[in-house]
Amino acid sequence: MSTRTPADRMLERALLANLAVHALAMLSMAAVLLPMLPGGPTLDPLDRARAIAASPWALRLGWVPWQLCALVDVLMGVAMVRATWLPRAVTVPTLLVTLAAVVPDQWGETQWQTTLITLAAEAARTGDASAFAAREAAAFRATAALGATLYTVGAIGWSVAFARGATWSRALTWLSVPTWAVLGAVSVAPLLPAQWRPPPPVIGAGNAVGFLLLQAWLWLVAEAVLRRLRPDTGAGRHAPWRYPERGVVGALWDFAANSRVLEAFVEPLPVPAMVSDITEVVYVNHLVEAEALLPLVPAGLELQRLGPDGRYALFTWLTFRHGHFGFEFLGPLRRVLPSPVQTNWRIHVVDPRTGVRGIHFVTNAIDRAPPALAARLTTEGMPMHVLRAASLEREKDGCVTLALDPGKGSGPDGRCALKPAAAPELDGAWRACWPDWQAFLAYCVPQDRAMSTEPWLDRVTRHEIELGIDPARCEPLVGEVSSRRARAYVGDAKAVCFRVPALRFRYAVERHDRLGG
Repeated sequence: MSTRTPADRMLERALLANLAVHALAMLSMAAVLLPMLPGGPTLDPLDRARAIAASPWALRLGWVPWQLCALVDVLMGVAMVRATWLPRAVTVPTLLVTLAAVVPDQWGETQWQTTLITLAAEAARTGDASAFAAREAAAFRATAALGATLYTVGAIGWSVAFARGATWSRALTWLSVPTWAVLGAVSVAPLLPAQWRPPPPVIGAGNAVGFLLLQAWLWLVAEAVLRRLRPDTGAGRHAPWRYPERGVVGALWDFAANSRVLEAFVEPLPVPAMVSDITEVVYVNHLVEAEALLPLVPAGLELQRLGPDGRYALFTWLTFRHGHFGFEFLGPLRRVLPSPVQTNWRIHVVDPRTGVRGIHFVTNAIDRAPPALAARLTTEGMPMHVLRAASLEREKDGCVTLALDPGKGSGPDGRCALKPAAAPELDGAWRACWPDWQAFLAYCVPQDRAMSTEPWLDRVTRHEIELGIDPARCEPLVGEVSSRRARAYVGDAKAVCFRVPALRFRYAVERHDRLGG
């Protein structure tokens, strides 16, 4: 079982911090610093001095995100040296170059936070900006030229290290060339002789383009690093999401739903209690050879085995209509929320370390894209996909029709045409696992928790839920059932179905246990 080492953890956090801090720094530049710096819209040094004199604390605070950028660049360099799967022949020189870049960069930024504020006040008072302009030019060369050039050399080292560490993609190759070329060009430009030097606004625009490219590069390399321990899987949360329709819209949904970076940013956030007044829950159950379901069991959990010698296991897909599914704290405002159709495909598992039992969702799907994406990103135990369409209807005579249409997407398919029936007499393998119908329901219906594992965090995640289904309310159904997805999991196994008219769902809390190994 692969788990994340402290070095992996440090590198992942450094990359995510780099993304967040550089985004904050770019906002700070656009909103606060740009009118006070060479290369911005304020061309006259005296006007820049007056702007600084009028808002000295805005200037000081505006530079803080850029100072944090220097810090996270150093942390990233240290993390890359610690990562044993990256070549130290590249990462060590890269770290040294980054440390060298910090010296002129931070000297220049400190000048703006101290000396240049004093000189700006004097220039604003006297109308003479010559001393201010001379020190400003020196600070600009230190940060935007010498420091930036060394940072760019270090960033080229990042590319070489990740490429040689086999944590790379073709998109990163194509992106690295223009990113480092643009940043390198605008970094060297202030060092050129005056007659060859581009005007400051050109350098400023080049920096804006370069830092936007850098953000894209950091995102892609963070995705590659995170996927080392969070690869695509055949089932569960990291089974690839595909939107039901192709095109630009589908590509955007796919990008967000499959992003390990978005997942990592959202992962630490708590999920408040959620409730839904669910109706028409249709259970389709298959009893199969346990060996057939083992590929669906996440690392660290074990399949609950049934019958003689643990030969069998239960696979269930159940479909229902939500009743204004949303956060519990919304209270009566939940009435404005939609009531989509959802389907949950599950197996029964146990944590061998703690003995805690629950169900594991192989896949889930819902017929609305926004809640599907929200559930996928915020809840580890809900590997949610989106359906193109879903219908669940019950006629007056009790007959139930169900249709799950994934379109071209990754959601499961299914069709049922069912009618009420008497409680069946269990036979064959079913009788070997349970003595009667009520015993089967007592095993199948309780669903107090969903369980999954996150090996990269060395933990088992438990989503504790409240359903309170009385098995006596379960109504047997018989009829036709078809599903290509179910057939892939259970083959031609017999389907045993029943219905629960209504229930109150409440997602209570997310808890964690140590995974071990």
